[in-house]
Amino acid sequence: MHHRTAPAHHRPAPGRRQATLVAVGHGSRDPRARATLLRLLDRVRELRPGLDVRLAHIELNAPLLDETLAALAAEGREAVLVPLLFAPGHHVTHDLPAAVAAAPGLRARVADPLGAHPLLTEALAGRLAEAGWTPDGRPGAHDRRTAGVVLAAAGSRDPRSGAETRRIAALLGERLGVPVVPAYASAAAPTVPEAVAALAARGRHRIAVASCFTAPGLFAARAAAHAPGIAAAPLGAHPALARLVLHRHDRALAAATARGRELAAV
Repeated sequence: MHHRTAPAHHRPAPGRRQATLVAVGHGSRDPRARATLLRLLDRVRELRPGLDVRLAHIELNAPLLDETLAALAAEGREAVLVPLLFAPGHHVTHDLPAAVAAAPGLRARVADPLGAHPLLTEALAGRLAEAGWTPDGRPGAHDRRTAGVVLAAAGSRDPRSGAETRRIAALLGERLGVPVVPAYASAAAPTVPEAVAALAARGRHRIAVASCFTAPGLFAARAAAHAPGIAAAPLGAHPALARLVLHRHDRALAAATARGRELAAV
């Protein structure tokens, strides 16, 4: 599927206030997680000056999502919730719509999760390169014939989540030119050690772990601990991830506008 990224300088029509972008993280007991997401949103604001950008969490960290939505309703704002999650799952398909429904008077919509997109691939490859992954023929680079990557993700029992993670892995494999096997920290198989073993059985002994997590936390740390070699850092405030957050916000608004025009034409 072809994706077109909306330009970062996009502006609303004159006289129309931009919908608030509410970036929704899961929440973590790791104190670095919230700080990392705040840095990501600083990058989003740099790309779109004047856009109201707020952070909310499903659990564990303040501000919580319901509190953020209640404040926006009191302000008379319109909102787009952008999940800082990578695939459909219970949080995206149930928790976020339920939170919107529980905020009376708030005009809001839920954007797609970050998902399989060239910008996500750019961020994943960038973090791998920062960790020392160079399978491109330069001195010291990994031999593509013996190299492989494990894409570590959170995991979900929702089959749509696994399908999306496999699409992300396929895009990353196309970019890197090596096999990329998805693995999960919970709720799904294979685990990172199982994925490493599967690659090794195929003669892929130079294995790196890519981190499909937005911020440090238990799952990201667990995945990195099982890496036999290079372990990339979570995506954090990578510039491509900031652009992807804006892209999801813009697409949700564009879809809502198109639906409104269709209804008006009936």
